[in-house]
Amino acid sequence: MNLFPGVGVLANVAGIVAGGCAGLVFGRFLTERLQRTLTAACAVAVMFLGLGGALSEALSLSADGRLVFSGSGMLLASMIGGALIGETVNLEDRMEKFGRFLRRRTRSQGDPRFVEGFVTASLTVCIGAMAVIGSINDRLLADPTVLFAKTALDTVIVMVMTASLGKGCVFSALSVGLFQGSIFFAAGFFAPLMTPAALDALNYVGSLLIFCVGTNLLGLTRIRVANLLPSLVVAVAWALA
Repeated sequence: MNLFPGVGVLANVAGIVAGGCAGLVFGRFLTERLQRTLTAACAVAVMFLGLGGALSEALSLSADGRLVFSGSGMLLASMIGGALIGETVNLEDRMEKFGRFLRRRTRSQGDPRFVEGFVTASLTVCIGAMAVIGSINDRLLADPTVLFAKTALDTVIVMVMTASLGKGCVFSALSVGLFQGSIFFAAGFFAPLMTPAALDALNYVGSLLIFCVGTNLLGLTRIRVANLLPSLVVAVAWALA
């Protein structure tokens, strides 16, 4: 599928906005009890997607048919190294500050979950190999197929999140636009780095971070997932070393 470069990124942003608006309309008819149940359902789904993606990279069959777990060294190095970098620059705090800025600008001070919705939805739709390789393909090959598939997923996810967490989730479209737009314009630099090994590492660590987003949604613990985002960079560097 050859269209003009950038249509995939634009479609992804538009899909998130559409899903968020649909979630706002739908969410108005939900009771607080139903919203809590919907949040829990969304959390379980996100955790399952993340865990499934991580296990697909971690588990393989050996020559004798045994199930083998691999990549533990890369995973530990990426998560620990990424946490050190992320906590040093405090990405989580920066995202929350931006969320509070958006809340003021949109006159949504009365929405107590605005910042939570913005950060949670942003992390969910930005993390993953599809965002990276899809943006590169969109620029260099004028092929938005990967981002079109991601758009379909993101639209549903953001719709459900917005129905339970509020309109802060809609503004995750800004995060996707900035993140994928940056990769789109720097595609010439990123493309040589995206070897099969690097993509596998990116998907492995990214899927685990998505699982962490789900645990936060479910209220099991509070993981500062944004401060773990540099783990993705460490994972790619490990695969290229």
